[in-house]
Amino acid sequence: MPFEKCPVCGGEMVEKEVTEVVRGGGHTATVKVNATVCQRGGERYFPLETVRLFETIKTKLERQETEDFKPTGRYA
Repeated sequence: MPFEKCPVCGGEMVEKEVTEVVRGGGHTATVKVNATVCQRGGERYFPLETVRLFETIKTKLERQETEDFKPTGRYA
């Protein structure tokens, strides 16, 4: 774990699976990833490779390259 205490509030940190929302190009993707989360304030800290994954997903969404994603809903 990168931090034992939250750098923002000093709360206890735990490893857990979270759902993160990534938006781009009018699309929205949800991704389940592991994060270090503050028990008090809810701050989330992600490993570098996870941040890079978010950036890759955002770029694909912005370029309308959505064939790798599973659609779950659509606005009328």
